[in-house]
Amino acid sequence: MADTKREIERKYEATDATRLPDLSRVAGVDSVVRRGRTELDAVYYDTSDLRLAADSLTLRRRTGGDDDGWHLKFPVAVGIRDEIREPLSDALPPSFAALLRSRVRHDAPAPVVRLLSSRDVQHLTAADGALLAEVSVDTVCAERLTGSGTGTTATWTEIEVELADDGDPAFLDAVEKRLRKAGVRPSDSPSKLARALADTGPAPRKQKRAERKKDRPHTAGDHVLAYVREQIRTIIALDPAVRRDLPDSVHKMRVATRRLRSAFKTHRKILDREVTDPIGAELKWLAAELGVDRDQEVLDARLDSRVGELPRTLTLGPVHARLRIRSAARRTGSRRGIIAVLDGERYLALLDALDALSAAPPLRPAAGRAPDKVLPRALLKDYGRLAARVGHALEQPPGPERDAALHEARKAAKRARYGGEAARPALGKPAKRFAKRIKAVQSLLGDHQDSVVTREALRTLAAQAHAAGETTFTWGLLYGREEAAAAARERELPGVWARASAPALRADLKH
Repeated sequence: MADTKREIERKYEATDATRLPDLSRVAGVDSVVRRGRTELDAVYYDTSDLRLAADSLTLRRRTGGDDDGWHLKFPVAVGIRDEIREPLSDALPPSFAALLRSRVRHDAPAPVVRLLSSRDVQHLTAADGALLAEVSVDTVCAERLTGSGTGTTATWTEIEVELADDGDPAFLDAVEKRLRKAGVRPSDSPSKLARALADTGPAPRKQKRAERKKDRPHTAGDHVLAYVREQIRTIIALDPAVRRDLPDSVHKMRVATRRLRSAFKTHRKILDREVTDPIGAELKWLAAELGVDRDQEVLDARLDSRVGELPRTLTLGPVHARLRIRSAARRTGSRRGIIAVLDGERYLALLDALDALSAAPPLRPAAGRAPDKVLPRALLKDYGRLAARVGHALEQPPGPERDAALHEARKAAKRARYGGEAARPALGKPAKRFAKRIKAVQSLLGDHQDSVVTREALRTLAAQAHAAGETTFTWGLLYGREEAAAAARERELPGVWARASAPALRADLKH
């Protein structure tokens, strides 16, 4: 069974002559306990083109110390990683293969670097004996196992300070202050693997200033591609987070698929539809599969909130128990469904298609034009589509037809908002203001649609309660409140839309 640990650490440069200062003088430290020397033997795995290293992922099989086994590390923030551990075995653990699938696809990670480390460890402890941090002085010997640097070795010494579980990150600042005072400086390498690859492989060519300037977005196509590639990277990066069931990961991945699909539609003058339409259809499929879980999360939260707002005297029957049963049953099924999708060949084919599009984008002639000439037209076209749908919805009498029309307007608002956000790097504040006003429309329409979906769920819960011989009073009361909430959103819409449709917003986009 995999074990996950949040690793918060800092690395420092050292030499054989470096001596640690007296760390017992760090605020909060009562004693420094020497733990002796440990010999570690770690083999690091990656694809032949080092895809894992490019995304700052670390996969290794290590022996020695008290954590023998397979380790997989995902970056969380600077100096913070989640380390997932599996017991020692000869083959890559299946759970790790799944977590790496979006990066490696059908390739099997192979050994790329071997690190032999002689680690001298000491613990910094508080007055009550609690561990504050572990300080290690590592003498490292790295050997390149693949590529043009095969057989090349490198050696170095470094200091590593790792915060204890549930420790205060501010403690690392205090330790660093003491180390710096002794002349010890932070390492330029974020990890041992990064240093080993740099020291045993070909020296990376430094990009010249003129080349960096050339890489900046200039044309409309440059800006659209930068946005498209960002969404592709996000989808791939969120795959393991979804598999780990991390908070909000499904929602974020679904949003990335929608943003990408929306960009294809908004920028048909820039990206060839013959290429993007089939990919867009697959993105729609993926978003729908992810939506089973996300929609359930939203609905559960809304139902729990609505029940929680009621006085206890109005909560009649086993309301909470019925909600828990409903949520647990649906949640289990949706989770299994999502993992099956991510393990499927259709999903892998989509990722491959996205990689191909990113590497060889199907640009049309308009892609070479200035962004301020092309992007405003695309945004105004999306706005016109939204305006038509809002107008149609407001013409409908209250009821199912208006509900459906408002839902269609919501989807158009989302597309227009995404377009504005994507254009912000090129168009600046006008695009930001446009997106902000459209987002207000989208949020209102989203709340209205949530009410429609919630009422359907409440009707089902009431029918189930009635069939079980329970009172349906509370379900009916909640249904009425949702009807009132939806009516309130409909009354607010004209005012919110008036602010979003102000002519000045659109005029600013063209200047």
